[in-house]
Amino acid sequence: MSPRLTALDALHRALGATMTDFAGWDMPLRYGSEREEHLAVRTKAGLFDLSHMGEITVSGPQAGELLDHALVGFISALGVLRARYTMICREDGGILDDLIVYRTAENEYMVVANASNAQVVLDALTERAAGFDAVVRDDRDAYALLAVQGPEANAILSSVTDADLPGLKYYALLPATVAGKQVWLARTGYTGEDGFEIFSAPADAEHLWQALTEAGAPHGLVPAGLSCRDTLRLEAGMPLYGHELDTSLTPFDAGLGRVVRFDKTTNSGEFVGRKALEAAAAQAEVNPPRKLVGLVSEGKRVPRAEYAVVSAPTEGESAVIGRITSGSPSPTLGKPIAIAYVDAAFAAPGTAVAVDVRGKHEPVEVVALPFYKRAR
Repeated sequence: MSPRLTALDALHRALGATMTDFAGWDMPLRYGSEREEHLAVRTKAGLFDLSHMGEITVSGPQAGELLDHALVGFISALGVLRARYTMICREDGGILDDLIVYRTAENEYMVVANASNAQVVLDALTERAAGFDAVVRDDRDAYALLAVQGPEANAILSSVTDADLPGLKYYALLPATVAGKQVWLARTGYTGEDGFEIFSAPADAEHLWQALTEAGAPHGLVPAGLSCRDTLRLEAGMPLYGHELDTSLTPFDAGLGRVVRFDKTTNSGEFVGRKALEAAAAQAEVNPPRKLVGLVSEGKRVPRAEYAVVSAPTEGESAVIGRITSGSPSPTLGKPIAIAYVDAAFAAPGTAVAVDVRGKHEPVEVVALPFYKRAR
């Protein structure tokens, strides 16, 4: 089956983007230098096409109660025009996907899933909707999604909208007009920088991209691909499904137990996976088997996903104590970094361990996540 194309496919190709099949979509990996795109987002701004993300609308009198039942978060407590990071889990507590849920009206929510899991999430929500006065609708074809990220994002967007950007809080959204087009404007982000997401009709995507490109030219805005999005989120310590998160892990395994709300007042407090997650929470409190940590190397060899983490820098006297989930050179720090699950005994910041890089032990230091945090 051929990959799906976003509404901006022809534009990406005209810009000379290197395209790649990502979760069944043909997406821009980079337009030139991924390092330059990364640094532009850190210092100026980058423009991303994120139209591969999966939008699912849940509406009706019991939409909130359905989401409280289906997800681990207390979604019905979310204010209108606010957003929340949450997860959908299996009955055994395993993570099916991590999500952002936007409350777009009193009885309507937009659930945004990762592209690779959008169908899984849609099917699960549809199945879990049984018995609730709510409708689950596949809106993946109803939206294109652009993102402007970086220190100049506010200045760029303010020149093409009269929306109250200073009043738009982190993890909130509002209906707005951008470059003459009606959109949902959100402020969430996945880069560690300030920025905005623009949910538009697919037919309006190219007009919005061109308007933002023109407005951003004096501010150093560059088109940015998935490759630099990955290194940006890695520096910011943000998880990626299929790397830090999967069905073999619970939110507590991933150090994200805070998203699980056992204090829900709807559905008698019951939700899918509650019993298993209570057990996972208890284990994480008393004796977590492994913890998610950051690793920094002073050398040049880059720790990559699935490499083993070992207990000592020298060969012949070490044991495997974890595995890398994500790794890359860090353009911002100027050294290799990685995220890994390691045995709890080796998880304290400052601990010296090593990574097995093709048979050679590369010394690394355990550090607290994130690697990078922008100045507020």
